[in-house]
Amino acid sequence: MANVIVVGAQFGDEGKAKVTDLLARNADVVVRYQGGANAGHTVVVDGETYKFHLIPSGILYEGKTCILGPGMVIDPKAFINELGALMKRGLDDTKLKVSASAHVTMPYHLALDAAEEESRGANKIGTTKRGIGPTYADKCARSGIRMEDLLDKEVLREKLEWMVPRKNVLLERMYNIPPFDAKAILEEYSGYAEQIRKYVCDTSEYIFNAVQARKNILFEGAQGTLLDLDHGSYPYVTSSSPSAGGACIGAGIGPTIIDRVIGVSKAYMTRVGEGPFPTEQEGEIGEMLRQTGKAWAEVGVTTGRPRRCGWFDTVIGRYSVRINGLDCLAITKLDVLDEFDEIQICVAYKDKRDGSTHKEMSSIGSNFKHMEPIYKSFPGWKKPTGDLRSFKELPLEAQRYLDFIADELDCPVAIVSVGPTRDKTVVIEDPIHGPKRVLTKSTQQ
Repeated sequence: MANVIVVGAQFGDEGKAKVTDLLARNADVVVRYQGGANAGHTVVVDGETYKFHLIPSGILYEGKTCILGPGMVIDPKAFINELGALMKRGLDDTKLKVSASAHVTMPYHLALDAAEEESRGANKIGTTKRGIGPTYADKCARSGIRMEDLLDKEVLREKLEWMVPRKNVLLERMYNIPPFDAKAILEEYSGYAEQIRKYVCDTSEYIFNAVQARKNILFEGAQGTLLDLDHGSYPYVTSSSPSAGGACIGAGIGPTIIDRVIGVSKAYMTRVGEGPFPTEQEGEIGEMLRQTGKAWAEVGVTTGRPRRCGWFDTVIGRYSVRINGLDCLAITKLDVLDEFDEIQICVAYKDKRDGSTHKEMSSIGSNFKHMEPIYKSFPGWKKPTGDLRSFKELPLEAQRYLDFIADELDCPVAIVSVGPTRDKTVVIEDPIHGPKRVLTKSTQQ
């Protein structure tokens, strides 16, 4: 048995879906533990491309139980549309489960998200406008609507009659947006409830029973560590905790059941939306990364926005190892670097204010924007890697590049992805049953 968390170790869009899909082969249960329809996960199987927003990518395998956990916020309309599209392609929904405790994204959340983002002007956060922040805000204010409320029309009516007038005051007076009709929402969302009812249950109990039965459970995060509400580049973050610690709260299980934490990083870095990005390349290099990565779709799956591209950042990497307690890494998109003459890695930051050097991120808030990268250069390998299947087959320069990342982060690289499909993968060591990472002397200093 192994209970494993897969977490993004950068700004999101690291290729978590492919890694989750690979590991789901040996899982009995796949649990999505946070976020909502703002997520965008792409998996390519047998020439078919699947894009997921709410539903765990483990649904591509027969017989896997896929769970939308209590830490998620779920847009019922988006869920029904996504599931319907997947079922038309022959996927089975009989083992799909939705937490009764998950909060529901309502139409006024979508309207508020868009209006608030637009009102920020030049200080936009870069939200996907999927209503995520306002839904989590209501959850924290103890005013939210949960899945179990959606299924009870009288409870839903009572909550909407209290909530909608208050949201309308905000929408009308602050943003000049037409008000919502509580009765219309009630009828529309009661209809969604009947379509979703069969999936809703106490998923925390189900997961606990699976643990007791010694099942293999895979916990899937949505965004990356640097978008974590508490530990990310605030305020340019999401409204939940995609880092490994969020899996326990977002799934409803205790930390003692977790066996492994696997971090997913690109061989370079990307970011969608606003916020600091020290290694961003805005010129020819950035465009080359973006264009070379087109086969991997370097645009946001949810928003369609072009991703900002830059070099790998070991300062962020070390931070992610520390925050998540990573046991090993999965490095994706190595093949995107195949045509580069020279490749750079950020090994430290220089503070532009006083010239001081930092290898660790002491603060990722106000100080982050003052950091500029210090680079180490590596020769490119100038050879295609897409057809290689072992570490020894990789060009020596690529091996050295990966070894340097592992040494700098003090975290072994277990998986290397050299293309979007399942088969284009190099497994260096068993990511599930490999040895637990032990802190070395250097990481304890």
